[in-house]
Amino acid sequence: MDEITQVLLLILPLILVELGMRIFAILDILKDERRVLGNKKIIWILVSGVITFGWIVYFAIGREE
Repeated sequence: MDEITQVLLLILPLILVELGMRIFAILDILKDERRVLGNKKIIWILVSGVITFGWIVYFAIGREE
């Protein structure tokens, strides 16, 4: 195995987790009963979908219970 393959095998799980959490955050935002900070769902979709690890920001401060 060459070095590039080893690096790819190491970061692939991180990429999959990042993608999965982005999708999960966007689906959570789109729920009818979900309230988000500032009542701006489109902004939170962009934060979660475009910014790397933006879903962490959403889950930390964007959700309102």
